[in-house]
Amino acid sequence: MMKIVKLREGYYQESDKHLIIQAFLSSNRTKQSIWEEYTGQMEEHGKILKWMRELGYETSEKKRRLPDQSSFLIATKPNQSANNDFEKKQLEKRITELEKQLKDAEMKAIAFSTMVDIAEKEFKINIRKKYSTKP
Repeated sequence: MMKIVKLREGYYQESDKHLIIQAFLSSNRTKQSIWEEYTGQMEEHGKILKWMRELGYETSEKKRRLPDQSSFLIATKPNQSANNDFEKKQLEKRITELEKQLKDAEMKAIAFSTMVDIAEKEFKINIRKKYSTKP
């Protein structure tokens, strides 16, 4: 693998951070071995886990996954078909989440409208503004 060059002492480009994290997530290797391969340094000092948290990756052992892709550009992999499959799965998951949010919002709107209707009948007051056609 190609070594990654630091911008300044202790600082790396965001795309390089994503590349290192993806290498870690896609393999069964240790963080230390990934770190040595990409940076040439012997000590990792928890940087990979820190970057994962900063960049929105899931850090629990059972749920390691990539974050929402709209927040950054992922470095391209040599195997484009695997990358396309991954992107497709992420987009499908995002669509499912958004559909659920939409359904929840629609239910809240219906509940609010029903609550206003009941309040208007019970208290005999107009809560909704009536728009007149005359200026």
